[in-house]
Amino acid sequence: MPNRIVIHADWTLGTINKNIYGHFAEHLGRCIYEGLWVGEDSSVPNTQGIRNDVLAALKKLNIPVLRWPGGCFADEYHWKDGIGPRQNRKRMINTHWGGVVENNHFGTHEFFQLCELLGSEPYICGNVGSGSVQEMSEWVEYMTFDGESPMANLRQENGREKPWKLKYFGVGNENWGCGGSMTAEYYADQYRRYQTYARNYGDNKLYKIAGGANSDDYHWTDVLMKQAHSMMDGLSLHYYTVPGTWANKGSATDFDKREWFATMRKANHMDELLTRHGTVMDRYDPKKRVGIIVDEWGTWYDVEPGTNPGFLYQQNTMRDAIVAAHHLHIFQKHCDRVQMANLAQMVNVLQAVVLTEGEKMLLTPTYHVLEMFKVHQDAEALAFHGTFGEYSLGGEETLPQVSVSASKKDGKVHVSLCNLSPDDSAELELELRGAEEAHTCTGVILANDAINAHNTFEQPNLVAPAAFEGARMTGNKLKISLPPASVVMLTLEP
Repeated sequence: MPNRIVIHADWTLGTINKNIYGHFAEHLGRCIYEGLWVGEDSSVPNTQGIRNDVLAALKKLNIPVLRWPGGCFADEYHWKDGIGPRQNRKRMINTHWGGVVENNHFGTHEFFQLCELLGSEPYICGNVGSGSVQEMSEWVEYMTFDGESPMANLRQENGREKPWKLKYFGVGNENWGCGGSMTAEYYADQYRRYQTYARNYGDNKLYKIAGGANSDDYHWTDVLMKQAHSMMDGLSLHYYTVPGTWANKGSATDFDKREWFATMRKANHMDELLTRHGTVMDRYDPKKRVGIIVDEWGTWYDVEPGTNPGFLYQQNTMRDAIVAAHHLHIFQKHCDRVQMANLAQMVNVLQAVVLTEGEKMLLTPTYHVLEMFKVHQDAEALAFHGTFGEYSLGGEETLPQVSVSASKKDGKVHVSLCNLSPDDSAELELELRGAEEAHTCTGVILANDAINAHNTFEQPNLVAPAAFEGARMTGNKLKISLPPASVVMLTLEP
């Protein structure tokens, strides 16, 4: 029997914040250096030190917001080391990620330049773990104060006359772990203290994000909300999809159907996390003023053989594309509370959208999902109901076979679908209700016969979107055949 899904074009659930499609770039491995920044004297074509091929690819994604400089790196980063003439900047050891030398050539000015070139809002994460209140306060002043002050004068000496606009500011990162090994109670007090001195200068108003929970630590969320919800605009949540254990995560490309199922099961857990953390937040913030900021999410596997373990470099297959699509559907389902999500990470690290090797560059399957789904940004989420099939392995836990989301914008309805099963196609009957006129349907699909298919520098287009021919529309009803392990975006318009 086909699964039947009804989408209500006249029943909206809220706006899908475009920041759900945000990204994360940490000083980790080859994300910043080589991936984004090559320097102005590089043989790799660049714009003010930022490599042109990566820049052009990223611009196509309409990236709304970019988080920097970490991650764990944020709580050992001292921003004054990354300003002024590059040849004079202090060199440091990146103790978290590979023990390599960080020359600080990519700092505050370069980050804002990158954001301007991408058309992205900057999201800066401040140092609570090893930094001082004064250091954080002065960084905000340096970036945003338009007047005469020690930090504004220093910014001008470094070539930036007018301040930047900065909305999103994180007060620490993973303060339960690499950001200080703090208890929830201690960090709540520290958050209250540090955020006091992160000032709003002139018409620049900070959206302050408190360091939130690790995965299912609901106690952390309860304490932070109880002690500091009135002083924050967002509360972060970090959750990675790890098919194995932290000690043995599994290969990014060499996996079987059992590992595929484990990956999908763990990706699906994001729905429970958002539901339960949201429920805790509702006790203190029933009007949902404070947003959940999922500023680290994505797959995490063992590094590619022969690469530096501290660089977290992994390949990216159709499995990652399905995980990305399903996560984005979950975020959109919770659009009343989730106001930002940042894929970890942008280039060459974890579930990257772009991989580079010298002057070469390729787009990953995850990149293609984000480009297909960008039509959901700032659209109105539509209500839907129906049956979505069942996907299980050996009678174990059952997952929905089909993951769905729908939105409306500029007179068009967009329906995104993904088939979590690597073995079985999914037959769907989709009805569009509440639309005054009949609609036409066009579609794009991302799929491959091999579930571990991935793009390489020898075959950079092995996994790429194609026109979808598996939908037939009659009136306001669609019959759809979804191939196994596929992602589809349908556009319905009068």
